[in-house]
Amino acid sequence: MLTLYHAPQSRSNTIISLLCELDVMDKIRVRTVTIPRQNGSGGRDPANPHPEGKVPYLVNGDDHLRERGAIIVYLTDLFPEAGLAPLPGDPKRGEYLSWLFWYQGVLEPVAVLQFAGLSHPALQATFRDYPTALEQLDKTLTRQPWLLGDKFSAADLLVASPFIFFGDVMPSTPAIIEWAGRIQSRPSQALAAAFDG
Repeated sequence: MLTLYHAPQSRSNTIISLLCELDVMDKIRVRTVTIPRQNGSGGRDPANPHPEGKVPYLVNGDDHLRERGAIIVYLTDLFPEAGLAPLPGDPKRGEYLSWLFWYQGVLEPVAVLQFAGLSHPALQATFRDYPTALEQLDKTLTRQPWLLGDKFSAADLLVASPFIFFGDVMPSTPAIIEWAGRIQSRPSQALAAAFDG
């Protein structure tokens, strides 16, 4: 059986929401573990097999996955009937994968750098900056309701996650706020919140 190592109020909440969207909570065992928190609370859980003690971490027999983007691709390919991702061969597949990896390789790093007040020419040359990332996202969401056009996908869940988790703390735009609101109104969000109590 698939096992997800999860900690409430963490990055793994995105995967719990995805499992609810896929309607496969009964096919996955969720193991709640502790993780070190930025405020100094928590700690590494010896029951968590993640090499760095983080979450989410997905185990399927001898197969182990970390990083939300990888887990999302794995699960949406494993459960394609939910229609949350373009499958290999679909002309939208590249766009879908690009948004997942753009989030982890650009948006999250520049958001953390902005939050920490860190700036350096090498960082800006590599990642650009938060306003540039925000502009890219806003341009897409101003012309269409979802990242892939008219259809919600698992990429929306991942890319919107900081705007949902941090709310007003994340600088945003009206189009991004409306998009995050559409995602928050999906039944999966209430189910995921109920799961963590």
